Amino acid sequence: MRSSPEFDAAMARCPLVAILRGVRPDEIEAIGDVLVEAGFSMIEVPLNSPDPLASIARIAGRYGDSVLVGAGTVLQAEQVEAVRQAGGRLIVSPNTDTAVIRATAAAGMVSLPGYFTPSEAFAAIAAGATGLKLFPAEAASPAMVRAQRAVLPREAAILIVGGIKPDGMAEWRAAGANGFGLGSALYAAGLDAHDVRRRAEAFIAGIPPVDGARQG
Repeated sequence: MRSSPEFDAAMARCPLVAILRGVRPDEIEAIGDVLVEAGFSMIEVPLNSPDPLASIARIAGRYGDSVLVGAGTVLQAEQVEAVRQAGGRLIVSPNTDTAVIRATAAAGMVSLPGYFTPSEAFAAIAAGATGLKLFPAEAASPAMVRAQRAVLPREAAILIVGGIKPDGMAEWRAAGANGFGLGSALYAAGLDAHDVRRRAEAFIAGIPPVDGARQG
């Protein structure tokens, strides 16, 4: 497990990652603005979005170090450098690919690989992950997180991704989750900034208290 003061600070401000799958470069700044104004401190643009590196470059330049910006659906190690050159500092994957994790760590960037089993979690930690993304959460449960927490390092941040709603975070937090990645319930292609603002504010209002679980 590789520590990251930048990730810890972002999690302390807001333990939610905005996943903007399908966002276009010409709308990213308007969408990003309402998210930041609502309180978000982490924004992910999946690489299967239209011209994702252009979107990452725009929001990285707009917010600087105040927001942790990067890419999702990173499946190949060589994509890490392309994201870094665009100004991204966050690499998120749906899977546990140790080559991607090592490349991210070597670049000094935040690595949040996807995992589902303890074996995948420990492989990610050994490769230098900053935190762990439990995905898909629709196929998991808070009880599963509670059981994994008994064996995973306490300092390993677990973010829950998949099907999360504003009123569904408390039970995961009580089980030991630290944060959440928010996809279509927050943003879907075609939504305007007004709709995203309303959804973002609902998620911010729904953040449960830490209640003993590690945040950041």
